Amino acid sequence: MFQAILILIFALLFTGCDQQQKQHVEEANALVASSHFELIDINATRYSITKSGNRFDLPQAEGKLVIYDIFATWCPPCKAIAPHLAALQSEFKEDLLVLGITIEEELDNAKLQAYAAEHDAAYPLCRANRVFTNALASSINVGSGFPIPLMVMFRNGEYITHYAGAVPPEMIRADIRRILGK
Repeated sequence: MFQAILILIFALLFTGCDQQQKQHVEEANALVASSHFELIDINATRYSITKSGNRFDLPQAEGKLVIYDIFATWCPPCKAIAPHLAALQSEFKEDLLVLGITIEEELDNAKLQAYAAEHDAAYPLCRANRVFTNALASSINVGSGFPIPLMVMFRNGEYITHYAGAVPPEMIRADIRRILGK
Protein backbone atom coordinates (compact mmCIF):
# COMPACT_ATOMS: atom_id res chain seq x y z
CA MET A 1 0.00 0.00 0.00
CA PHE A 2 2.79 2.37 0.96
CA GLN A 3 4.56 1.65 -2.33
CA ALA A 4 1.41 2.36 -4.33
CA ILE A 5 0.97 5.74 -2.61
CA LEU A 6 4.62 6.57 -3.13
CA ILE A 7 4.41 5.66 -6.84
CA LEU A 8 1.25 7.77 -7.17
CA ILE A 9 2.93 10.79 -5.53
CA PHE A 10 5.99 10.50 -7.79
CA ALA A 11 3.80 10.08 -10.86
CA LEU A 12 1.78 13.19 -10.02
CA LEU A 13 4.89 15.16 -9.14
CA PHE A 14 6.76 14.31 -12.32
CA THR A 15 3.69 14.65 -14.54
CA GLY A 16 3.12 18.13 -13.11
CA CYS A 17 6.76 19.05 -13.72
CA ASP A 18 6.61 17.69 -17.25
CA GLN A 19 3.48 19.72 -17.98
CA GLN A 20 4.95 22.84 -16.42
CA GLN A 21 8.25 22.36 -18.25
CA LYS A 22 6.39 21.78 -21.51
CA GLN A 23 4.42 24.99 -20.99
CA HIS A 24 7.63 26.96 -20.34
CA VAL A 25 9.24 25.53 -23.47
CA GLU A 26 6.16 26.45 -25.55
CA GLU A 27 6.16 30.00 -24.13
CA ALA A 28 9.88 30.39 -24.87
CA ASN A 29 9.40 29.11 -28.43
CA ALA A 30 6.56 31.57 -28.97
CA LEU A 31 8.77 34.45 -27.83
CA VAL A 32 11.62 33.39 -30.10
CA ALA A 33 9.29 32.81 -33.05
CA SER A 34 7.53 36.16 -32.68
CA SER A 35 9.23 39.51 -33.18
CA HIS A 36 8.42 43.04 -34.19
CA PHE A 37 10.57 45.07 -36.59
CA GLU A 38 10.50 48.71 -37.66
CA LEU A 39 11.90 49.72 -41.02
CA ILE A 40 12.25 53.44 -41.78
CA ASP A 41 12.64 54.62 -45.34
CA ILE A 42 14.46 57.72 -46.59
CA ASN A 43 11.20 59.73 -46.41
CA ALA A 44 10.74 58.77 -42.71
CA THR A 45 7.86 56.40 -43.49
CA ARG A 46 7.71 53.58 -40.95
CA TYR A 47 6.97 50.00 -41.88
CA SER A 48 5.97 47.83 -38.92
CA ILE A 49 6.56 44.15 -39.57
CA THR A 50 5.53 41.36 -37.24
CA LYS A 51 7.24 38.00 -37.52
CA SER A 52 5.31 35.06 -36.19
CA GLY A 53 6.90 31.71 -36.96
CA ASN A 54 7.89 32.08 -40.63
CA ARG A 55 5.25 34.73 -41.34
CA PHE A 56 6.26 38.35 -41.91
CA ASP A 57 3.12 40.47 -41.69
CA LEU A 58 3.19 44.05 -42.96
CA PRO A 59 -0.23 45.67 -42.33
CA GLN A 60 0.50 48.54 -44.77
CA ALA A 61 0.68 45.99 -47.59
CA GLU A 62 -2.39 43.92 -46.79
CA GLY A 63 -3.37 41.97 -49.92
CA LYS A 64 -0.25 43.10 -51.81
CA LEU A 65 2.75 41.12 -52.89
CA VAL A 66 5.78 42.39 -50.94
CA ILE A 67 9.35 42.10 -52.20
CA TYR A 68 11.97 42.73 -49.54
CA ASP A 69 15.09 43.67 -51.52
CA ILE A 70 18.17 43.38 -49.33
CA PHE A 71 20.97 45.27 -51.06
CA ALA A 72 24.14 47.35 -50.75
CA THR A 73 24.89 50.57 -52.58
CA TRP A 74 28.32 49.27 -53.70
CA CYS A 75 26.97 45.97 -55.11
CA PRO A 76 26.92 45.83 -58.97
CA PRO A 77 23.99 43.34 -59.23
CA CYS A 78 22.06 45.45 -56.70
CA LYS A 79 22.61 48.57 -58.80
CA ALA A 80 21.58 46.71 -61.96
CA ILE A 81 18.30 45.36 -60.54
CA ALA A 82 17.17 48.66 -58.93
CA PRO A 83 15.61 50.24 -62.07
CA HIS A 84 13.89 46.95 -62.89
CA LEU A 85 12.38 46.76 -59.40
CA ALA A 86 11.20 50.35 -59.84
CA ALA A 87 9.60 49.43 -63.17
CA LEU A 88 7.85 46.46 -61.53
CA GLN A 89 6.66 48.71 -58.67
CA SER A 90 5.22 51.10 -61.26
CA GLU A 91 3.69 48.37 -63.42
CA PHE A 92 2.02 46.54 -60.51
CA LYS A 93 1.56 49.57 -58.23
CA GLU A 94 -1.84 48.48 -56.88
CA ASP A 95 -0.68 44.94 -56.12
CA LEU A 96 3.03 45.21 -55.27
CA LEU A 97 5.23 46.87 -52.67
CA VAL A 98 8.99 46.74 -53.14
CA LEU A 99 10.94 47.61 -49.98
CA GLY A 100 14.69 48.04 -50.38
CA ILE A 101 16.70 47.45 -47.20
CA THR A 102 20.40 48.24 -47.20
CA ILE A 103 22.85 46.09 -45.28
CA GLU A 104 25.13 49.10 -44.76
CA GLU A 105 24.58 50.08 -41.14
CA GLU A 106 26.38 53.44 -41.23
CA LEU A 107 24.70 54.68 -44.43
CA ASP A 108 22.79 57.93 -43.99
CA ASN A 109 19.67 59.10 -45.84
CA ALA A 110 21.61 61.43 -48.14
CA LYS A 111 23.64 58.52 -49.53
CA LEU A 112 20.51 56.38 -49.92
CA GLN A 113 18.77 59.25 -51.73
CA ALA A 114 21.78 59.63 -54.02
CA TYR A 115 21.70 55.87 -54.73
CA ALA A 116 17.96 56.06 -55.50
CA ALA A 117 18.48 58.95 -57.91
CA GLU A 118 21.52 57.46 -59.63
CA HIS A 119 19.99 54.00 -60.10
CA ASP A 120 16.33 54.96 -60.62
CA ALA A 121 15.30 53.12 -57.44
CA ALA A 122 11.81 54.65 -57.31
CA TYR A 123 10.53 52.56 -54.41
CA PRO A 124 10.99 52.89 -50.64
CA LEU A 125 14.60 52.44 -49.53
CA CYS A 126 15.10 51.70 -45.85
CA ARG A 127 18.07 52.08 -43.58
CA ALA A 128 19.77 48.93 -42.36
CA ASN A 129 18.05 46.68 -39.83
CA ARG A 130 20.42 43.73 -39.39
CA VAL A 131 18.11 41.93 -36.95
CA PHE A 132 15.31 42.00 -39.52
CA THR A 133 17.46 40.98 -42.48
CA ASN A 134 18.98 38.12 -40.48
CA ALA A 135 15.51 36.94 -39.38
CA LEU A 136 14.31 37.09 -42.98
CA ALA A 137 17.36 35.20 -44.27
CA SER A 138 17.06 32.62 -41.50
CA SER A 139 13.39 32.02 -42.30
CA ILE A 140 14.30 30.95 -45.85
CA ASN A 141 17.40 29.02 -44.75
CA VAL A 142 20.06 31.08 -46.53
CA GLY A 143 22.00 31.87 -43.35
CA SER A 144 23.48 35.12 -42.12
CA GLY A 145 26.17 35.22 -44.84
CA PHE A 146 23.56 35.43 -47.59
CA PRO A 147 24.38 36.72 -51.08
CA ILE A 148 23.07 40.08 -52.23
CA PRO A 149 20.86 41.19 -53.67
CA LEU A 150 18.49 38.95 -51.76
CA MET A 151 14.88 39.48 -52.81
CA VAL A 152 12.23 37.70 -50.77
CA MET A 153 8.54 37.67 -51.75
CA PHE A 154 5.65 37.47 -49.32
CA ARG A 155 1.92 37.84 -49.76
CA ASN A 156 -0.32 38.40 -46.75
CA GLY A 157 2.61 37.43 -44.54
CA GLU A 158 3.18 34.09 -46.28
CA TYR A 159 6.49 33.30 -47.96
CA ILE A 160 6.22 32.85 -51.74
CA THR A 161 9.76 32.64 -53.18
CA HIS A 162 13.16 34.31 -53.12
CA TYR A 163 16.04 35.19 -55.42
CA ALA A 164 19.67 35.33 -54.33
CA GLY A 165 22.23 37.17 -56.43
CA ALA A 166 21.77 38.42 -59.97
CA VAL A 167 18.43 37.37 -61.45
CA PRO A 168 16.91 38.23 -64.83
CA PRO A 169 14.15 40.82 -64.32
CA GLU A 170 11.92 38.82 -66.68
CA MET A 171 11.96 35.94 -64.19
CA ILE A 172 10.77 38.20 -61.38
CA ARG A 173 8.07 39.75 -63.62
CA ALA A 174 6.84 36.29 -64.70
CA ASP A 175 6.63 35.16 -61.06
CA ILE A 176 4.74 38.32 -60.08
CA ARG A 177 2.23 37.81 -62.91
CA ARG A 178 1.77 34.15 -61.97
CA ILE A 179 1.28 34.96 -58.28
CA LEU A 180 -1.13 37.81 -58.99
CA GLY A 181 -2.95 35.86 -61.70
CA LYS A 182 -2.28 38.50 -64.36
